[in-house]
Amino acid sequence: MTARIAPQSTTVRPRRKPAPGQSSLLLHHILVILPRVQRLLGEWRIEAARCPDPVLRQMALASLKHKAFHCQGGAVFASLSPGHEKTLLRIIVAYQTLCDYLDNLCDRAGSTDGQAFRFLHNSLLTALTPGSACEDYYLYYPCKRDGGYINKLVAECQAQIEMLPNYWKVQQRLWRLANWYSELQVRKHLDYEVREDQLVSWSNQQAARYPGVRWQEFAAATGSTLGIFALLGLACREELDDASMHRSWQAYFPWISGLHILLDYFIDRDEDRQGGDLNFTFYYRDEADMIARLKFFICQAHDCAASMPNPAFHTTVVEGLLGLYLSDPKIAAQGYEEMAQTLLNCSGQRAANTRRICRMVRKVL
Repeated sequence: MTARIAPQSTTVRPRRKPAPGQSSLLLHHILVILPRVQRLLGEWRIEAARCPDPVLRQMALASLKHKAFHCQGGAVFASLSPGHEKTLLRIIVAYQTLCDYLDNLCDRAGSTDGQAFRFLHNSLLTALTPGSACEDYYLYYPCKRDGGYINKLVAECQAQIEMLPNYWKVQQRLWRLANWYSELQVRKHLDYEVREDQLVSWSNQQAARYPGVRWQEFAAATGSTLGIFALLGLACREELDDASMHRSWQAYFPWISGLHILLDYFIDRDEDRQGGDLNFTFYYRDEADMIARLKFFICQAHDCAASMPNPAFHTTVVEGLLGLYLSDPKIAAQGYEEMAQTLLNCSGQRAANTRRICRMVRKVL
């Protein structure tokens, strides 16, 4: 599947009024979805606290505390199908919580064993395969006793997925995204001496089918779960055609997903530089090149979102990404306010409005 390349404009013409449905979508997300996410995260905190191994317990609880915004943002996709909203929400929270927990296991527990990381991430494919049995995901990992925490997250995904009418139609695409996500996580957490070469080699090979996309941008796109959640939303439809699935794929991979993770790395630049961590924005020639490429992704994402059957929803996702990440206190702390404003201007006034809303929401969550 090749990427759809729009004309390389770097300015999106702002609309004076929100597209129909955008305001109600944001209100529903803030007033209904977010409280439900908080309750579900509270349930998983109880499960995480039961991990017998102190290291695994700490990693599980830390991911729920410090990465809750991943679930809060991803949960917007539950609104794609009002009739299956609760089911989608439970899948999204469980799957994202599993991703965040695995990231902590690979990043924070002192292991750089690629085989251990690969076995851990096999759980992501099991979660997307109803009826598939769990395996020993900790086989090569130094800590093992999680009290069934991973298995419970996997089982929750499987049970809820079985309730989606057309899941079988999107499953192959979901597996591809989950495989790419796992391959990225395995490579980026290897020893410092080998991780870059392996990551660049793999990304260049895969990115060849996406002309106009640099290796670090392809790698960034594979690190997003938004494409998975968008496809799960499609699986709720009673009737689903190939054209809808293909259009969704082209929008989310690599454009919306790539924008998502590039923004995530953008706000972490100082932190990653100090910690010696891999950051995909470090591979741009300079800050001007980085901002130009981010603007390009913003325009591509907007163009694709506008061509979707539900443009208001997908445009809100794009503007939500900008609002969420550019409202982070790390922007001001790093002196990135001017660059952030440039990116907001590229998107349009609604992204700036969403940023203000995100700042207010951050104060109460």
